[in-house]
Amino acid sequence: MNEIKANLILDAKGLACPMPIVKTKKTMTTLEAGQVLEVLATDKGSTADLKAWAGSTGHQYLGTLEDGDVLKHYLRKSSGEEEIERKHPNVATNEELLTKLQNNVNIVVVDVREAAEYAFDHIPNAQSIPMGELESRLNELNKEDEIYVVCRTGSRSDFAAQKLAENGFSNVINVLPGMSQWTGETKSINN
Repeated sequence: MNEIKANLILDAKGLACPMPIVKTKKTMTTLEAGQVLEVLATDKGSTADLKAWAGSTGHQYLGTLEDGDVLKHYLRKSSGEEEIERKHPNVATNEELLTKLQNNVNIVVVDVREAAEYAFDHIPNAQSIPMGELESRLNELNKEDEIYVVCRTGSRSDFAAQKLAENGFSNVINVLPGMSQWTGETKSINN
């Protein structure tokens, strides 16, 4: 697997609780909504601490990788995307997508979350095309395919589905509520 792309790296190595959280909180304020922060830490308790902190603040804890004695934590700054109005008319539930996948229906699943989000949790065989790269990578998709677009909550995928439709893709479906409530099989950089 390639290195996970983060927008900013915070070095909290050698710091004990609560300092990794204090520094993470301060650094997170410098990021824009949706950006990914990589926190380097050596405190073994930092995994549980950062996971709990992210949950309590609305930010998204993506996962942790171990690199020797260093823990690489990945967090995504909240964007309030849960409250965005949905506009793409063609939608499917997570359950409808899962049924199609289980029945081996010939479909394409495009995951428009950031690469770090995808690395830690994605639908097997889903194609990762982060939202910010979609327009430049349209040539990787076939306009005739039945395309199911997923993100964390259905907001980025709604926007992506609209973009695809505007560019001549005729069979595009936004999946709701998305990966935040996906119960089907997933793949991860850790398995």
